[in-house]
Amino acid sequence: MAKSVPVHCPTCRREHSFTPPTFPCACGAPLTLPVLADATPELLVHRTWRDSWVAVRCPACDRQDQWPRPEFGCSCGTVVRLPVEPARGPAEGKPQALRPAFRPVAIRTAEDAVVAAERYLTWLGFTAVTRPGDPVESGVDLRAEGLVARIDPTTLPTSLRAVECLWLHGLTDCATGAFFSLAGYERDARSRADELRLPLFVMDLTGTPQPLNGPADELVEQGPA
Repeated sequence: MAKSVPVHCPTCRREHSFTPPTFPCACGAPLTLPVLADATPELLVHRTWRDSWVAVRCPACDRQDQWPRPEFGCSCGTVVRLPVEPARGPAEGKPQALRPAFRPVAIRTAEDAVVAAERYLTWLGFTAVTRPGDPVESGVDLRAEGLVARIDPTTLPTSLRAVECLWLHGLTDCATGAFFSLAGYERDARSRADELRLPLFVMDLTGTPQPLNGPADELVEQGPA
């Protein structure tokens, strides 16, 4: 259910509660108009067809459409038009295709963990994900264009040194690093990854990686640069 926002009538100064309308997007996902809670409503004096619509981008499929601009009628007779968050452009200036559901692979061995991460990176949109040979010698488990990845399948939290080593490999290759861990990360490793803008993912035994920090969220949202 959409979360209600406060609306202050500019005429009588009363405060009301308004629930933003929800519409079905063409992709099938429910789209709730992102009404700005702290913005000042606009007094509606004259209604035009053009001003009655607002561009909103669906957070599920990134499709931008025109939707009826939300309005609210106060009991004093005043009608206001409620501000909506402006539609944002597609990430990195590129349209984002709606991804199918991710199909994980159960993790029982270290090899399964690498396969799960490889499948996940492919799902994110990286092409030609390869294994560079001996990971001990190369320092990475997976490579793709503009990306190097390391997978830690052990039962101990990933160390600060491991995070910094991957970042250095990415720096050398002019690539983004992405770390996948089954047991999570030591506290200083997480802090350092945030400083270095290194995406961290944690995996459970179902083989489904979950973003653990802001850079990982951005990588999931934007995909390959």
